[in-house]
Amino acid sequence: MHLRDGDGAPSGRTGGLPPSRQRNALLAADLQDLSLLRRAGPALVAIALVSVADYLSGRDRYLAPLMVVVPSVAALTLRPRELLAVCFLGLMALFGLSHFDQVVDFSDSRFLYGAIVSYVAVTALSAWIAELRMRRAAAFAAVSSVAEAAQRALLRQPEPVVGPLRLAVRYVSAADAGRIGGDLYSVLDTPYGTRVLVGDVRGKGLGAVQTAAVVLGAFREAAYDEERLPAVAGRIEASMRRHVPDGEFTTAMFAGFREPGSVDLLHLGHVPPLRVHADGSAEVVDFAEPWVPLGLGHLVSGRPRPTAVPFGPRDVLVLCTDGVVEARGARGGGFYPLAERAGPLVRDGWRSLADLDAAVARLYADLLAHTGGELGDDALLLLVTRPGPDAAD
Repeated sequence: MHLRDGDGAPSGRTGGLPPSRQRNALLAADLQDLSLLRRAGPALVAIALVSVADYLSGRDRYLAPLMVVVPSVAALTLRPRELLAVCFLGLMALFGLSHFDQVVDFSDSRFLYGAIVSYVAVTALSAWIAELRMRRAAAFAAVSSVAEAAQRALLRQPEPVVGPLRLAVRYVSAADAGRIGGDLYSVLDTPYGTRVLVGDVRGKGLGAVQTAAVVLGAFREAAYDEERLPAVAGRIEASMRRHVPDGEFTTAMFAGFREPGSVDLLHLGHVPPLRVHADGSAEVVDFAEPWVPLGLGHLVSGRPRPTAVPFGPRDVLVLCTDGVVEARGARGGGFYPLAERAGPLVRDGWRSLADLDAAVARLYADLLAHTGGELGDDALLLLVTRPGPDAAD
């Protein structure tokens, strides 16, 4: 589940789904968004193919009983009443072909049992299967709605401007519609500056939702109470020890924006961020003392230490989850080279909100192009700028 926090915002900045995910959404809705003609198309094509095959084979070959495939095909896409209507057309075609082949005597067992009885029986069975399919689709849609409702109820997406920061987000869940992944992020404007958390919960499903809720709930409280980022991480660590099963952990990257010109970063086993300059050059932030993920702090002694990184008004900070840097290429299977690709794609993001949103859209599109349009894991991209006085609104 991609969990968001903030003060509520329109969802248009989250980006569209890949084409295959859109097709899966249509299937989950039992093809309700498709016209009747498109849904009936496969069955109508089957009627046409059988008719043409029987006609071309001549009257000495009786291929009309092959029309029995029509109800089976129709059961995949049509509602029961629609199926009966299309199958009636198939029955009329069956009568027509039987007349062409001079097999029209009801006393002829080839006609009565080999064609009509079998066709009617398969039609009735297919209508029942279509009804079951619709019920299963409705149940699947209900599960998907519950997952989406849980996602919306737990947290809200931040505004494009939080404190002095501008934000742009793209994310996609690679989990099935009934399951939820573990990427999360939160942006809060606190008395100690604007603070950002990006994390990735181990695992998926309801367990990931529960862990993410604990992490983000603790962050929401600690970010306003604690002056230093290590203390914020310590509060979350303590909350996870109380409410999360042993062995579960969450990689995390904290960013604190207090003074202009720099950002404090706290690395807890997460993907290092990328700093992009206005000239398109990019550098991965190096951490001298990275720390273990949240939930594993009791295994080591001491506390994590933040790293101060220069961050000017024309810089863009690129935060992501491992679903981005570990995305496999469609050709060759190589990982996505974020550090090489991000610079030219997001360098102008500091100029305005529109430029920042266009930048994350370009980066996300490039990621999809690298993978051939599909992501094998949850992926989150968060771009952050702290504009100066020369930046546009």
